[in-house]
Amino acid sequence: MGIFNIKEITGKNKKKLVNFRASLGEAVRLGKEIPFADKDINYSLQLQNERLREKGIDLESKIYIRDGDTDKFFSGRTWKDAHYESTMCYNGCGIKRVVKKNGKWRYTDNKKSVLYETVTDVVSGTHPDNDPVNCPNCGMVSTAAALQDGCSYCGTKFRMDDLFPKVSSYYFLDDAGMTKKEFLHGYLISYFITLILLYVLACFLRSDIYLPQNLIQNKSYLITTLIAMPLGSIPLGYILYGYFLFIRMIAKAIMSAGKMGTAGSRRSFESRMKKISPEFSYEYFTSKAISLIKTAIYSKNPQDLLFYTGKDLDPGMKDIIDLNYGGALGCKSFRDEGNMVRVVTKAYFDVLYADGDRIYSKSQVFSATFIRRTDLPVNLNFSMTRIQCPTCGSSFDATKNKNCPYCENPYEITTDDWALVELKYN
Repeated sequence: MGIFNIKEITGKNKKKLVNFRASLGEAVRLGKEIPFADKDINYSLQLQNERLREKGIDLESKIYIRDGDTDKFFSGRTWKDAHYESTMCYNGCGIKRVVKKNGKWRYTDNKKSVLYETVTDVVSGTHPDNDPVNCPNCGMVSTAAALQDGCSYCGTKFRMDDLFPKVSSYYFLDDAGMTKKEFLHGYLISYFITLILLYVLACFLRSDIYLPQNLIQNKSYLITTLIAMPLGSIPLGYILYGYFLFIRMIAKAIMSAGKMGTAGSRRSFESRMKKISPEFSYEYFTSKAISLIKTAIYSKNPQDLLFYTGKDLDPGMKDIIDLNYGGALGCKSFRDEGNMVRVVTKAYFDVLYADGDRIYSKSQVFSATFIRRTDLPVNLNFSMTRIQCPTCGSSFDATKNKNCPYCENPYEITTDDWALVELKYN
């Protein structure tokens, strides 16, 4: 599962994590590229922006700091290979979405969230000089060493710090936790509800519907009521609020039951993959799966994508304008097929649909099937925008070419990465 070491992120990593969060809304809304983000992320954001423009939709996503939260990012799990180290980082935030169509308001929501970003950096003491890398200035494929001498296409020179670290994946999760302010607000509501209930109970026990009048006339009633009711409501309010929180927890557990049902097969799958590539982690696979699912759904024609080899997607997926990971990617099954592994996943997403003028949110489950070769190690820095042809060694952008533009040989994606072979509603 990788190394789990919680600590605050500082330095250049923090700067890029914060800047990515600040740039994400404009990238979706206006199609702006984020220079320090992986090209696969930018490609998916570009496809999403094209979907929005085709439907005449303006999606404004404002990511803000919630009460009690800060710009602090903390590390989660870390995994690495010979050249690169990836760390899952998280930060509490809020995200407000406003959707307009043809200038008219159609939808809004405001959620407490946790933003998870994976930051990938070069492992200290190693230099992936010959690895394909996209030029941050012009986007053309080069090598890390060449870009430090000067991009052969635009001439711009870079330091390794300019190329790495980079944000290689991201997603939001709803935050079920409470801030102190939210807890106090909920308790105060419970307190006043308890106070009213005690008042009604006092009227009932005394058979006195004129309690307010009698309180004024009877000083012993007044003193007893003014002291007993408020003081009694303090612990009873806590009990009532605790009951509400318990019911809420049970409801969330019932709703999430399906997400927990595949934990055993997930562990078995990770154990199987670690025998092939010791650096493999399910966090890496989850990030990759989310990226491929989002890119396939936002694409005009998934068959044009290098990594997708399945049938036409359900027409309803053309109405998806925003996808947020729902917190679970279950492994339903996996099996060996010669030198290939096939894994069937159950992916949970919170989906924003645009059906005509109707904009609505829905919790959606997808069944996604992936395959990959098992006789080659996992390349944790692989990107479909900078593929190195195994035949002639040339680098090219596979989002634009399925065949190598130099030797014209077809490129088999499963040599380096996962291929998505089926995507459907569960």
